[in-house]
Amino acid sequence: MLIHSYHKHLIECGTDEAGRGCLAGPVTAAAVILPVRFRNKLLNDSKKVTRENRNILKKVIEKKALCYSVSFIDNEKVDEINILNASILAMHHCINSLKISPGHILVDGNRFKPYPEIPHLCVIKGDGKYLNIAAASILAKTYRDAYMEKIHEEFPMYNWKQNKGYPTLEHREAIGKYGTTKYHRESFKLYPEQLELEFETCIDTLST
Repeated sequence: MLIHSYHKHLIECGTDEAGRGCLAGPVTAAAVILPVRFRNKLLNDSKKVTRENRNILKKVIEKKALCYSVSFIDNEKVDEINILNASILAMHHCINSLKISPGHILVDGNRFKPYPEIPHLCVIKGDGKYLNIAAASILAKTYRDAYMEKIHEEFPMYNWKQNKGYPTLEHREAIGKYGTTKYHRESFKLYPEQLELEFETCIDTLST
């Protein structure tokens, strides 16, 4: 069972991101402050929750949270500052936008840049350990999924409504056939040929 929060005597927000490993679309982060008595048996790491339950939880979190915020960093910014910095920037933007200033920040993962005057703690796989991070993971995932489904209508050949911009074989083959769009991360390895070349290089290296 997930723990409500790390600090028992401070107002704490949980923060997490979605879309870090995608070839297209933004990286999306959320920050959430939950009421002290908040509990929900469905709430967990968004990757462990069905789509139907994620959408149910989204509404519950938005209704019950003391406050929450969601932020998008687009693919151009990802290319400019790299995906790690973009993920952290998105989380900082969320914390900036919270209506209540937290006394502590609980971060999913092992990398974060200090937020001004508020201490933080990084927790590996924290979205499966703390309710406030899990809530942030649900919002980040559902908001980003909705965005990818929207831009799918603009470029349906990449099937973003299904793969959400992740590097599926179908997505890579579509890039090989149609090229890239304004939503693709040009700093990422996008084409199937790039993967083949890297694999061949590894084989050559091992055989010498």
